[in-house]
Formats: sequence, C-alpha cells, structure tokens
Amino acid sequence: MISFSTLLIVYLTLFIFSSIADLVIDLINDRHVKRYGNDVPIALNDLIDGEKLSQINAYNGDLTKLTMVKTIISKTLFLFIILSGLLPWLAEILKGLHFIPAGLIFFAMLGLMGAVVDLPFEYHHIFRIEERYGFNKRTLKIWISDLLKSLTIAVIIGTILLSALLLMIRYAGNTWWIWAWAVFFSFQLLMTVLYPTVIAPIFNKFTAIENHDLAKKIEELSEREGLAVKGIFQMDEGRRSRHTNAYFTGLGKVKRIVLYDTLLEAHNEDEILAILAHEIGHLKKNHIKKQLVIIGTASIVIFYFASKMITWETMYSAFGFSVMPVYVGLFLITVLWEPFEFFLSPVAMAISRRFEHDADRYASRLMTSTKPFIEALKKLARDNLSNLRPHPIYVKFNYSHPPLLERISKLEDLGDR
Repeated sequence: MISFSTLLIVYLTLFIFSSIADLVIDLINDRHVKRYGNDVPIALNDLIDGEKLSQINAYNGDLTKLTMVKTIISKTLFLFIILSGLLPWLAEILKGLHFIPAGLIFFAMLGLMGAVVDLPFEYHHIFRIEERYGFNKRTLKIWISDLLKSLTIAVIIGTILLSALLLMIRYAGNTWWIWAWAVFFSFQLLMTVLYPTVIAPIFNKFTAIENHDLAKKIEELSEREGLAVKGIFQMDEGRRSRHTNAYFTGLGKVKRIVLYDTLLEAHNEDEILAILAHEIGHLKKNHIKKQLVIIGTASIVIFYFASKMITWETMYSAFGFSVMPVYVGLFLITVLWEPFEFFLSPVAMAISRRFEHDADRYASRLMTSTKPFIEALKKLARDNLSNLRPHPIYVKFNYSHPPLLERISKLEDLGDR
C-alpha cells in the first residue's frame, strides 16, 4: 500500500465523489422511468402499445443494472490497483529497459487488466441482454473474431502513437507538447479517411445499395445541397445486431454514404431520405468542423498542462512511484484527468444536443415537411427500445442526442409554423 499525501487525498475525494454521483444519476433515472414511464406518450400511440412499452422499460432497466454493477466493480478494482503499490512495483521492474519498450509494456499491462474486467460485462451485454430482447445476431465465433481484430488494430495503432509520443517527449525539448498535439490532431483527421475505407471493411461487408430508385433519390438530394456522393453502400449489420443506423463519411464535399441493412428493412424511402437530410444538416451547419475545433482547442490545452506535469515530482511520489519515467507520467496525468471528465461531460453533451436540434431543423426544411423525419425518429426509438422518459439530469450527463419526445415536440412546432 502507498502512503496518503495531500494530492492523493484530493484526487481520491474527487474520484469517489464523481463515481458515486455517476451511480446516483443512473439510479435516479431508473426510478424515474419506473415511476413515470408506464404510460405510452400520446405522440407514440400509433407505433407503441403497452406491451412494447413494458419491453422498452425492461430493456433499459437491465442495461442500467449492468452499467451500475460494471461501474462499481471496475472503479473498485481501479482503486485497488492505484493504492496497492502494484504499478510502482511494475515501474521498478521496467526501469532497466529502454524507455519505449518499457512504456509499451507498462500500458499493455494496464490495457490487459482493463480488458479482463470489461470482457465478462461485454459478453453479458451481447449474449444475455441483447439476446433476450432480440437484438443480438452474433455467434460466439463472430464475437471472438471481432475481439481479436479489434485487439490487433488497437495494438498496432497504440504502439505507433505511444512510441511517437515517448520519442517526442524525450527528444523534442520543451516544445514536445506542440509536436504531440500536431500528431494527435493529424491522426484524428486521418482516421476520418481510414476508418470507413480501411478499418470498417475488416469487420463488415459493404456493397452497393440494391435499391436503385432510393440511390437515385439520395444522389439528387445530396447534389441539391452541393455534395458529391462517392458511393452509396449498405452494410451487413444484420449479421451482428438488429440495431439501425446510417452515416456520412469523407472530408470536403465528396461523401460516402453508409446505410445499415437493418435500417433499409425497417424504414420506407421518405424516412431514409429524412434521416440522411439530418446528416446533411450536420455537414451544412459545419458541425464536424466545429467539433474538430473544440477537440483541437481542448487537446492543445491538455497537452500544454501535460508538459508542465510530466516532471512534477509530487505527482509521482503521491502515487507511490520512486522513479519518474515519462510513460508513468502520462498514465498519472490521465488518472488525474478522469474525474474532471465527469464534471465537464454536461458541457460536451449540451453542445452535441444543440447540434442535433440544428440538424433536425435543417432536415425539416430540406424535406419541406417534418412528418417523414418524425416517423423515422419514432421507428428508430421503437426498434432500438430507446428510453422514452429519461430523467433530465441523466440527459444532461449522458445524452448526446435530445430525448425523443423533445425532438418530436420541436419538429411539430416547426411543422405548425
């Protein structure tokens, strides 16, 4: 066990408070749904009956229980690892190695411990909860294959980025944080190109959309808004899940459109066009660019403070480290940052929800009617068993999209006007 210092006590206070607050918010939301979520909202009477509502509430209740159990176990194990002296012991063993392999081994051990904790929860989520409510289509073979592919990709990318970061800290002098930020931000941009064209096809099969009439309408809609469509694809999500989705990818005005096959089965053409009109709204309102600016600004501030903290001896000693390798410093900076993410999450969620409302309004103008998009949102909520009555405080901390009834209400107001 490590000794308790002022810094460690302050950190533990923030960590425990944020962890308990997170659990309390989950509990408040669960009780709110049980108390007020037993009546079908008037706006959804045409699609959802009492039986479906009971299924929705049961599904969300099961997810909440799993999330709370996972939070308790993972946070407790994390505290044990931090306070037991295990990591200082590991750092002592690695101090004779070159700083790059030592850093890679250190973070690999942390990643392995995290994966061991997450694995049973992921299995329960997919093969118990998702299976129980008819979502899961994965076989055990597909699940294991996806895990191995994800692990391989994570190891390759993580090795490259961490090695580059350690090299910059060692050899770039006091300006290493500027170079690190440039690499980080460039990687973010690169992934917008690599993910849809290189990484996603490793997991799913992408084929040209079979509905040529719908494809023509999508092209006309996109061209009318000044977007060049590079390809319209349907993805075989049905092999893994019954959940639905659609998205645009690509930089600039040339876009690639991906529709889940489950979405094509569940929605008519007008509803699909309305969903894509919403995505076009994000593009035309420059939400992606604004998000990149926010991420870029926040990350450069974080890298700057990291450059000041990386040599802060008090930080190392507070967590029991007698040596100060930079890879340990990077880990401790992320440890100290974690509680603050909880307190900042309402700001990030509020910005995201604002963007969604803006895109909703754009879609309603583009489609000249709010009805197709409202119907699409209703079906998405029904088919994905979305919580229809989340507690407002839960929304503030966890919802990147506005609650369904709020979105419908605002769209109906637009329609009336």
